[in-house]
Amino acid sequence: MSKLEGKVAVVTGGSKGIGAAIAKALAADGASVVVNYASSKAGADAVVEAITAGGGRAIAVQADISMTVEAQGLIEAAVAKFGRLDVLVNNSGVYEFAAIEEVTAEHYRRLFDVNVLGALFATQAAAKHLGEGGSIINISSAVTDVLMPTSAVYTGTKAALNGISGVLANELAPRKIRVNTVSPGYVVTEGTQTAGIAGSEMEAGLVAQTPLGRAGHPDDIARVVAFLASDDARWVTGEVINASGGVR
Repeated sequence: MSKLEGKVAVVTGGSKGIGAAIAKALAADGASVVVNYASSKAGADAVVEAITAGGGRAIAVQADISMTVEAQGLIEAAVAKFGRLDVLVNNSGVYEFAAIEEVTAEHYRRLFDVNVLGALFATQAAAKHLGEGGSIINISSAVTDVLMPTSAVYTGTKAALNGISGVLANELAPRKIRVNTVSPGYVVTEGTQTAGIAGSEMEAGLVAQTPLGRAGHPDDIARVVAFLASDDARWVTGEVINASGGVR
């Protein structure tokens, strides 16, 4: 029997990159998956098609999780389709670097609304449906250890998410709901390619700081998430797990 057989998972920001790999990994382990997207319908549909082609169950649901009504609608769509909810992966995130002289209120709000407020709203909506054994997994970043120049706001969002995860692990523990964080190092995705990081001197520097000597791949993160979603991790909560190739 697959480790997640009979379970239902929602993956926010699941249309590409790490989110897409997570959705596919959870489905491969037997979960029915709701692939959330904000704007990339084609990407989300492609993930769903890949899952269903492999014999899995998945749907795509559009929602801007930084809006409480849409976050609630996403979770309600999952329950309406599959009848329950067991796993929430808060993966939605945006990153944009700016030197301190260039930081604006708009830049701050854009990153905090998606990376922090979105995770809070999705968790708030999901907590109404998660029962004993439920698992919430927040995707942070090793940037909180690396402390890269020009990343003050982005790093702030991920540090906030780490703290929130710890609080919620304690808050939801009496209901036997686990909350953990996965902190990826540098991972090659569509986003890093679009941003011009892939193949750049910045990428070379990030790889040079990685003890295992390579960039990460989305599936490197997805397998850690799949473990945390499963009953194999039933005694793990309140943890920040670095999936970073050794970056500290």
